[in-house]
Amino acid sequence: MGNLIKVLTRDIDNNAGNFFLDFENAQPSQSETEVWEKVNQVLTEAKIILEDLQTYKGAGDEIRQAIQNPNVEGVQEKAWAAVVPLVAKLKTFYEFSQKLESSLHCLLDVLTTADSTPTQHLEQKQALARQFAHILHFTLRFDELKMTNPAIQNDFSYYRRTISRMRINNLSADSGNEVNNELANRMSLFYASATPMLKTLSDATSKFVSDMKGCIKVLKEQPPSSVEGLLNALRYTTKHLNDETTSKQIKNMLQAN
Repeated sequence: MGNLIKVLTRDIDNNAGNFFLDFENAQPSQSETEVWEKVNQVLTEAKIILEDLQTYKGAGDEIRQAIQNPNVEGVQEKAWAAVVPLVAKLKTFYEFSQKLESSLHCLLDVLTTADSTPTQHLEQKQALARQFAHILHFTLRFDELKMTNPAIQNDFSYYRRTISRMRINNLSADSGNEVNNELANRMSLFYASATPMLKTLSDATSKFVSDMKGCIKVLKEQPPSSVEGLLNALRYTTKHLNDETTSKQIKNMLQAN
């Protein structure tokens, strides 16, 4: 993904990224359509996610009143009623991050194949390159909004504390709205990051690179006569194999025996 970003910032290849990238009118080719349509569904939902996050006001007043009046049942109920739908939104945001991760993986599969350089990929698959750029734009915007809205973590913390207290006192919450412990833990880790969407994409990219290492390792373990052609293709068509930024593990894996 780093190479792709370098192209977008004109910092790769001897031609300094000199090619025309039509972000306004790029349309997917027949071979790109399946991936494009999958990613497009997620990007359409991304607009709704940003709108919901922009209008997220939090339940700060209700929570404050509940903390100041721990024995007033009506105040507690009011705070709970305010927080539950907000946590449902936070759950939706978190679940969307998983969809975004899947979409990024689909794009990386297509835009980082060894048969072309990153520049060629972006030039030849402009509709997918445009979607990649939209994912980055969404990621930065989401994290910007999240960083400037402390109510998100405050609301979720109050929700978890209240759920724990209910369980201790054998009180039942609305099971349809409750976030189970496993999901709550994952959500806590997600929202604890200053830039949760960027971290999700960064982790997804690292995972993608690890999968590539695994594929190379499997190839290396096969009889040389059956896979040497594939390994040579990786060795001699991967333009940035010898760059300083390329993992030493990948370089070593692709060294000829």
